[in-house]
Amino acid sequence: MKPARTKTPRKLLVKKGSQTSLKDPVGVYCRVRPLSLPDQECCIEVINNTTVQLHTPEGYRLNRNGDYKETQYSFKQVFGIHTTQKELFDVVANPLVDDLIHGKNGLLFTYGVTGSGKTHTMTGSPGEGGLLPRCLDMIFNSIGSFQAKRYVFKSNDRNSMDIQCEVDALLERQKREAMPNPKTPSSKRQVDPEFADMINVQDFCKAEEVDEDSVYGVFVSYIEIYNNYIYDLLEEVPFDPIKPKWNSCSTPMRNTDFVPPQSKLLREDKNHNMYVAGCTEVEVKSTEEAFEVFWRGQKKRRIANTHLNRESSRSHSVFNIKLVQAPLDADGDNVLQEKEQITISQLSLVDLAGSERTNRTKAEGNRLREAGNINQSLMTLRTCMEVLRENQMYGTNKMVPYRDSKLTHLFKNYFDGEGKVRMIVCVNPKAEDYEESLQVMRFAEVTQEVEVARPVDKAICGLTPGRRYRNQVRGGPVGDEPLVTEVVLQSFPPLPSCELLDINDEQTLPRLIEALEKRHHLRQRMIEEFHRQSITFKALLQEFDSAVLNKESHIQGKLNEKEKVISGQKLEIERLEKRNKTLEYKIEILEKTTTIYEEDKRTLQQELETQNQKLQRQFSDKRRLEARLQGMVTETTMKWEKECERRVAAKQLEMQNKLWVKDEKLKQLKAIVTEPKGEKPERPSRERDREKGTQRAVSPSPVPNAPPIRLRHRRSRSAGDRWVDHKPASNVQTETVMQPHVPHAITVSVANEKALAKCEKYMLTHQELASDGEIETKLIKGDVYKTRGGGQSVQFTDIETLKQESPTGRKRRSSTAAPAPPDGTESEWTDVETRCSVAVEMRAGSQLGPGYQHHAQPKRKKP
Repeated sequence: MKPARTKTPRKLLVKKGSQTSLKDPVGVYCRVRPLSLPDQECCIEVINNTTVQLHTPEGYRLNRNGDYKETQYSFKQVFGIHTTQKELFDVVANPLVDDLIHGKNGLLFTYGVTGSGKTHTMTGSPGEGGLLPRCLDMIFNSIGSFQAKRYVFKSNDRNSMDIQCEVDALLERQKREAMPNPKTPSSKRQVDPEFADMINVQDFCKAEEVDEDSVYGVFVSYIEIYNNYIYDLLEEVPFDPIKPKWNSCSTPMRNTDFVPPQSKLLREDKNHNMYVAGCTEVEVKSTEEAFEVFWRGQKKRRIANTHLNRESSRSHSVFNIKLVQAPLDADGDNVLQEKEQITISQLSLVDLAGSERTNRTKAEGNRLREAGNINQSLMTLRTCMEVLRENQMYGTNKMVPYRDSKLTHLFKNYFDGEGKVRMIVCVNPKAEDYEESLQVMRFAEVTQEVEVARPVDKAICGLTPGRRYRNQVRGGPVGDEPLVTEVVLQSFPPLPSCELLDINDEQTLPRLIEALEKRHHLRQRMIEEFHRQSITFKALLQEFDSAVLNKESHIQGKLNEKEKVISGQKLEIERLEKRNKTLEYKIEILEKTTTIYEEDKRTLQQELETQNQKLQRQFSDKRRLEARLQGMVTETTMKWEKECERRVAAKQLEMQNKLWVKDEKLKQLKAIVTEPKGEKPERPSRERDREKGTQRAVSPSPVPNAPPIRLRHRRSRSAGDRWVDHKPASNVQTETVMQPHVPHAITVSVANEKALAKCEKYMLTHQELASDGEIETKLIKGDVYKTRGGGQSVQFTDIETLKQESPTGRKRRSSTAAPAPPDGTESEWTDVETRCSVAVEMRAGSQLGPGYQHHAQPKRKKP
């Protein structure tokens, strides 16, 4: 069985900008252009060198109440209407060019509405060059004497550079010079007077600390982004007379001198940097050559006449300046032929097309489509800035929509940490551009809150610095000092003329022989002097050698001593390291122990807090229970005290009534016994009984030698309290003589808390139908208590009944021994039993007198 194949883990890609945590915010600057007419209304005011203020012009009302609204915006620096191009360049572009020469990338773009001066800021005007020609001038002023020969650096299609040797570069130059129309401009060509005033920069500017042991090459490219397509403005499209060119209507074009270039694609190189594939890169050697290339592409850039701008840019233009740097070899003669040692830095100068509103530009057709694409790309740029700011401020990881536009996709590496980013916001202070300027200010406010990772410094090649000038000194004589051989030859006597004009001439040869002998003797003396000096020099060399040996031995001894000291120090270091490790181990153990103790301490503290909270809860529950029990005991005590008082009073009244009834029975019995037999007893009438009852009520107690007992009536008990008289609306008004009346009562139809809070007693009047069809009224009484929650409760204590009956419906029984009279009237009571049966026991608390119930019915004898 074959083992399962495992997938190769993907190699993590490390971005250059992620190697450092240092970040710099995007530098946003503001430039205010002067008004076209002096009498125009201005809506932008420069407060100071970092703040501008927008005034609402006449006709614009931002609030409903019609008040004007003024808004201030801050920038890194604000340039007013009197700012020169040099002042702007020194602050904004000079640091970017300095970083370019030192191997770092940079991005500078101008942003604003149409007609705000973006192209003037970037390109300039005759007599006042913009940022672009000043950047080129500073670059060539800094590296002018250190430039490599043409074609030593050669660009390829992979966004990198190749190095050629001097021979290959020479062949390449000869080949290009032999072409009829050389692609590369020549430095010997006369400058075009159309832009000669733009590149004539009077102020000399140069970067500091340029690496003198390197050679440099400058390559420029120029592209435009039109309708979200990328076009190469430096591309020379060859004309093919064989194949006709066809237009969009499928018909041959009449003018075949120019064929529009094809759009280019964006690619990603091995370092994950975006570049335009197949873009033309031209090597230039001077400011004039570079600006000539720029001007050639500028003529191809798409511009149009709109209602707001006579020459409005209809595309975004990007002018790239690529600086290639390679170190010299160890001898300082030639370029080091190692591709890994090449440093490529790039400065992108971007002139964005102006945002515009179609209702103001009166755009139609192609102009309308161009405006839509321009606004869409600028909106994508703004969206990317907002997402970047949100990710950095709130720690989110939202995807930045770089790919929604070619403009943002091309420069995504700069926002990922591949270089510095600078933006110049150009504004027109006229009142007609107020709304567009307000949107531009808001975008600038968002942009300057975005932070970009600071690029890392380039690696050092490791070669000895100063190689270039050291080789120049070694290669030739220094000054006008003569050589030693020339001095020696000048010390010999001059030779006489050796020409023999006559055969008999005997003077020329002897003079020549004499001169040669003198030269020979001089040579011998010089040889002897040379030997003598050589011997002296050898002796000096021997002495020097011996001194050197002595010094070497001395130095060797010192070295041995130093080595012994170093070895001792190494041993001491090893001992200290071991001790340090031991201490670190002990510290680690102590830290672990401390951590354990701290955890135990936290646990115990948590348990202690839990127990304290539990005890607090128990204590509060106990206090609440005690208060509740105390309230219940108090309520129960009061209840039973009242109940006992009521029962004692009822019992006393009952016993008193019993004694009184017995006394009355005895009196009646005595009267019956002592009464003469011939007289017939008369039937007591109700009025008589009532009179007797009244007399009996005030008669003295039949019990001798007993203190008088005070009768307690329940109505008199509550005479001083306030009552709540609850009479429901459904009750029927009765016509009885006896009606319940309570003084100082609050009469309500529905019980409520407000009435109960003012009274101590409560009485409910309840009506129901009795068994005989009469209405029975019950008075339900109770006491009002305050509850612990702040409310009131009623405890019922007594019920009184009020009933109405018809007297004709009552049935009476007489004695069987005494027949009824013939007329049917019961006027006589003949026996004791019949007469005694009218004495009835009264209920407790009755107010009707003895012998009667509450309903005034006499007690009947049981059968």
